[in-house]
Amino acid sequence: MGKICISIAFAIILALATSFLGNAGDPDIVKDFLIPTSLDPSNITSQFFTYTGFRELVNVNITGKNCSRQGVFVAALIYPPSGINPPHAHPKAAELLIVIQGVLEVGFVDSTNKLFTQTLQVPEMFIFPKGLVHFQVNTRSDSPVYALGMFGSANAGTVSLPSTLFASGISAEILSKAFKTDLEIISKLTAANNITGAA
Repeated sequence: MGKICISIAFAIILALATSFLGNAGDPDIVKDFLIPTSLDPSNITSQFFTYTGFRELVNVNITGKNCSRQGVFVAALIYPPSGINPPHAHPKAAELLIVIQGVLEVGFVDSTNKLFTQTLQVPEMFIFPKGLVHFQVNTRSDSPVYALGMFGSANAGTVSLPSTLFASGISAEILSKAFKTDLEIISKLTAANNITGAA
């Protein structure tokens, strides 16, 4: 009887320990983004997602290391003149973008269909909340923009809307109904995205 009680107690402890370990780390948020309770959600603007505090550090040499395989991913991004990173989402992590050269237009849409946009200058930062559709555009035709994209996941995943919608094999009939347009326009969009392999 004593051995049975010890075995049951051990099984309970093991189950509890496994459940705590399985939930270790930050919990997923259930809203599009978190805001302090002191702020009125209806007054949130793109400024809330922008950090300009490094402006005075523009002339300072900054060095750093890329941390890999530790749950972090850093991407060096180059936007050619008039270049665009089309609407996309990262389902597994938020993205922190910092501009290191040039001026970049950025934006995202939350789940209430509210658009947040911002013009970033060196060395401003902007955060794109996890899973929300966002984009970046170099509106200048004479110079590139350089930026770093940092993710709180070794694999944030990227879901590009153009290629997901028009180069994945979804039928033209479904897409024409969804976008309330004719099959000819859907065929042109599908052909364009299959040729370019939209990023």
